[in-house]
Order: sequence, then structure tokens, then C-alpha cells
Amino acid sequence: MTTRHRTTAATVVVGLVIAGAHLIGATSAHADDVTPSVPPGTEPSASAPIPVKADSPRLKLPQGGTLAPPKVLDLVEVVEDLGGEQRRQETNQTVMMALQSEVLFPEDSAVFTAQAAARIQAIAQEINQQKATKIRVFGFTDDQGSYEHGKELSKKRADAVQAELVKTVTNPSVVFDVRGYSEDYPIADNGTEEGRKKNRRVEITFPRSDG
Repeated sequence: MTTRHRTTAATVVVGLVIAGAHLIGATSAHADDVTPSVPPGTEPSASAPIPVKADSPRLKLPQGGTLAPPKVLDLVEVVEDLGGEQRRQETNQTVMMALQSEVLFPEDSAVFTAQAAARIQAIAQEINQQKATKIRVFGFTDDQGSYEHGKELSKKRADAVQAELVKTVTNPSVVFDVRGYSEDYPIADNGTEEGRKKNRRVEITFPRSDG
């Protein structure tokens, strides 16, 4: 079973500049869970704003009013299975699949469990469908143990996932970015076992195709 929610609604924001003041209207929806991790260089990038004619009578601008620069917010949709073992996050431009480490590895290990390969191969098939040429594989741990050990373990796990993806991804020129972040960028509270379980994960991110 999966749960689905949107963390941010995409919208074009049109503002009025009247007597030196900016009046900007926007709509957004906020999830009731923790904001997903955003390691450096992975911030979502929204599509170009929809062109709006500044002289359109439909805008009904007051005399002297002008348009402020338009702004587009990225659409983020999140789907998570009931146990939280797998989490899918889609924006206008990327797909991110997060797998809890317990699904892929035994405790404190970078050796796959019996079910790990099938999970990763299913993601690789979608990568093929999207015709992705760049794939990010980032490993994360909770805050238990030393930071250095977490850094090493998270990188080894990311390396293992990347090696499995290579077996199924058909594009020979695909470029991988593989990193281990230890306890950095948690998506849940490390003060509870449930939160730590969510933080122990591997994220696989790739661009969406235009189709």
C-alpha cells in the first residue's frame, strides 16, 4: 500500500508594483512530514515561467500598475509505501527513489540482502525508460556511531547500489555521481528508532524525460 501527497504546488506568481509596493499572490501546499534531504547541488530547478503579456486587459491592472517578475515553484509529489521502506519523490525535472537501508543491507553492512537486487533492478528499468544520462546515488546513515564510520558505510552502500544499477542500465554513456553523506541531511528525527530507520537510506536520483 502506498500513501501519496504533494509537498509544494506549482504555480505562476504574478505581482503588481503599485506605489513602490509589490503585491504578489501565490498558492502552495505543505506536507505534514519532514522536508526531504537536499544535499548541495541537488536543489530542484523549476521550468521556465509561462509568458504573460504585460498589456493584457484580462490582468485588469490599476492605473500605473506593472508586473513584477514571474516566479515558478517546482511541483513535488511524494509516494511512500506503508512501511516507509521505499519512497518516491518526483519534481518537474527529476525522480528520486529512496530505499531504506534495512531493505538492501544487513545491519552495519554493505553486502546486499536477498531482495536488494530485485528492488534496484526495478529502478534501473525506469531509468532506462526515462533515458537518463546522469544518475546520483547517495548513501546516508543515522547519527549512531562515529561520523567517520557512517561516512565510510554510506559510501560503500552507495557504491554497491551503483554497481548493481550498472548491470541493468542500458545506456553505456550514463554518468554516475556516487557519494556517502553519513548522518548529514536527515529526513526524520534521529531521536526515535522510527526516525533513524528512515534516515538510514540510499537515494537514487535521475532526470525525467521530456516525454
